[in-house]
Amino acid sequence: MLFPVKTNLTPQEIQQGLRAVLKDGLMAQAVDTLTAGMFLVAFALQLGASNFMIGLLAAIPPLAHLTQIPAVLLIEKFQNRRLVAVLSSSISRSFLLVIALIPVIAPPTEGLWILVMALLLNSIAASIASCGWHSWMRDLIPEKQLGQFFAKRKFIAAALGVVLAFLVGNYLDYWKAKWPNEVMYSYSILFVVAFFAGVIGIYFLSTTPEPQMIPSRHSFFKIMLQPFKDQNFKNLVIFLGSWNFAINLAAPFFTVYMLKRLQLDMGMVVLFSITSQIMNLSFLRIWGRFSDRYNNKSVFSICSPLFLFSILMWAFTTLPDTYFLTIPLLIVIHLIMGLSSAGMTLASLNIGFKLAPKGNATPYLASLKLVNALTAGIAPILGGIAAHIFAKYELSWTLKWISPGTKWSIEMLNLQHWDFFFVIAFIMGLYSLHRLSLVNEVGTATAEDEVLLEMLYEVRREVRDLSSAAGIRQMVEFPFSILKQWKQKNNLSETDP
Repeated sequence: MLFPVKTNLTPQEIQQGLRAVLKDGLMAQAVDTLTAGMFLVAFALQLGASNFMIGLLAAIPPLAHLTQIPAVLLIEKFQNRRLVAVLSSSISRSFLLVIALIPVIAPPTEGLWILVMALLLNSIAASIASCGWHSWMRDLIPEKQLGQFFAKRKFIAAALGVVLAFLVGNYLDYWKAKWPNEVMYSYSILFVVAFFAGVIGIYFLSTTPEPQMIPSRHSFFKIMLQPFKDQNFKNLVIFLGSWNFAINLAAPFFTVYMLKRLQLDMGMVVLFSITSQIMNLSFLRIWGRFSDRYNNKSVFSICSPLFLFSILMWAFTTLPDTYFLTIPLLIVIHLIMGLSSAGMTLASLNIGFKLAPKGNATPYLASLKLVNALTAGIAPILGGIAAHIFAKYELSWTLKWISPGTKWSIEMLNLQHWDFFFVIAFIMGLYSLHRLSLVNEVGTATAEDEVLLEMLYEVRREVRDLSSAAGIRQMVEFPFSILKQWKQKNNLSETDP
């Protein structure tokens, strides 16, 4: 039998599988860095993409997760998640070559629609693969290691992502300077390299052992309804669905905003992205430890408000044009986004694994992805439409002072175009935090203030490690000295790192 499953895996087989999963994670990161995010947006803009088209491209990967329903049927029928994941991944990665050929086979207008169709087919096949992969990993990885293992996987993948983003950013700037009229071909090479990285990843995936699934005795319809009869898991689905809608309303347009509104060059955009990735890399191990020691809900309760605050700050990078605080604000935004997204990405993956029953996780994780697909897919499309509508509107708040011989004014607030749905995304994110309070997870700390305080001390230690500059150290000493006094006043035990 191709890719046989085993009733019981030995500790050696589990460790061999975990090593293969780490290597596959590196290749998956390479594919994602080269073909998604800011480089995909930049390629689409080269083809003449509008705001709506950028929103559509951002919506395709999450909307493709609607195929989770037939994917569950496939997995339940064949009872072999590795087979489904390997074959689907192979089909998915083949469409990267189609995208690479766009500058050769079609003019920009037609090429843009080829990009949409190829990305759609790529995402559908990848979604089917991920359905099997997530359920497979739920049974392969020991539950007590989930947080730290995925933190490690994301850490080494993020490290590779930082290096690749830096190299690709310089490569694109060099190509543009050398061959300014043939910029699109530089992106073709990225997709070819990504294809070969994907093939290597599929090899590592194929060598990962799979524990046997628990066959379901229910009909397919009843299997898919199981997660929604579990009230706690249903609360998780609602929270992650509303959260994904809020952040995907704004996040896909950050790169467009920097390139078009702020008029930054691609090198500067890549530099900001690397800044965010470095912070993400630095804090992954912290959030991994806390998700295992306390729980993922505690990590969410710290990281989610920070990420929402960083979204709101985008609206203040222009007043109404760029000004002396634009670059400092962008630096702060990307630092906060990197720090908080590390915890949110890790926690959103782990909490689904943790609340899904072992041996029968496929329908639970599929339903989670299904709802996330709808919300995260609809949001950027609405964002693209909103960007077009709000281009005609402006909200301004100016303070003026007029006296004999004196007249001055200060622009306090100026919202236009993309700024409006940055604010809307922030407000909708606040609602999703309310839904988080309804989720119960084993391991919730009884003293939330103590959890928050310990996390803040970890952040303080990380800042110490990241910089030896006395000025930065003094900036963080003030708030932490207040926390120290508060902790002593409340008789909390303290271990100052």
